[in-house]
Amino acid sequence: MDDFIDRYGAERVWVATVASLAAIVVLGAVLFPQRVYVEFIWQYFWGPVVADAHSWSCVAWADGQQVACGQAGPNAGPTAEPGYTFVSYAGYIPTLVLLLVGVIFILRRLEIERFRTGFFALFPFMLFGGALRVVEDANAASYAYSGEMAIQLPWSGFIISPLIYFTVFFIALAALVSSIWLDRNDYVSRYEYPLAGIGTALLTVAIAYLGYTAATEPYSEFYPLIPLVTLVGATLATAITWFAIERFAPELNRGTRYMGLVVIWAHAVDGVANVVGLDWATTLGLPANLVPKHPINAAIDSTTADVLPASVVSATGSAWPFLFVKLAAAVFVIWIFDETVFEDNPRYAILLMITVVAVGLGPGTRDMLRATFGV
Repeated sequence: MDDFIDRYGAERVWVATVASLAAIVVLGAVLFPQRVYVEFIWQYFWGPVVADAHSWSCVAWADGQQVACGQAGPNAGPTAEPGYTFVSYAGYIPTLVLLLVGVIFILRRLEIERFRTGFFALFPFMLFGGALRVVEDANAASYAYSGEMAIQLPWSGFIISPLIYFTVFFIALAALVSSIWLDRNDYVSRYEYPLAGIGTALLTVAIAYLGYTAATEPYSEFYPLIPLVTLVGATLATAITWFAIERFAPELNRGTRYMGLVVIWAHAVDGVANVVGLDWATTLGLPANLVPKHPINAAIDSTTADVLPASVVSATGSAWPFLFVKLAAAVFVIWIFDETVFEDNPRYAILLMITVVAVGLGPGTRDMLRATFGV
């Protein structure tokens, strides 16, 4: 295999692999539409997106149509629910790995030198991803209220998880390439400035749209205590965790340095947002608590409710262990990324750090803003 890669080049092998896998999927869907497309691609990947876009708890494939399960006849085909399944995870994770390899090739060609500052410049895009996802939540709330969508399928599907990760990635990539071009043509002193500026502008537009929706539409309302409690709670959890690391195991963050602080905060936001949304949303003004949309969240929530006495659960809620899981995972990540990882392959290390932050901060921001604007 190494000889094959050396002969044809890693980039060509990657392109051939991606093209071959895409061709196999497309060919299988064309030749065996029921077995490959309906019972696999639609049921586990596109069906959950359709259900999420309509705020349906379940969508069915019925005679070539996608309808709410309650409207499907007795001969309806497979069904799908919003959110992820272990089957979809099994498809998305290899896709993500392939994407990361492709990004490494892109970074090599761009010949970026300042990786750590680039990491911080990309931070607004991670917040933007979560905010953009809430734009689709507002779109789904509009459909539930009036039967009309501001953004129609299939376009709205590209701002629904997990496709939104690819959407935000390509937007960030375009911003990165543009910023590097501005830098190398002496329009700016550093590429990080326009890159952070573009991300901040996109985030501002997304939040402004959500604010406008809350001010003008009956299906959305602003709940200011949600972001206040979430951000303060996440910051306190991060400070405590960081102090404990500095006090008892300072060697853990010698590789990541202040990037480790961002990693912990990103996953603390996700953890606190889940605790607030699942257990305390009504206390903070919402008409109902949110429901978990990820298998891991749901498993932790239900396990806690089953193990602890009902009196304890009623007093503390059942989602709080998720925060400790997220903090432990963040600490584990910064422990893994020691100094040697950054010395041996800084591009790969920074790319993985960005991914780690994005998979925490994206869902966390989404959960926080979703509750903040009541959608």
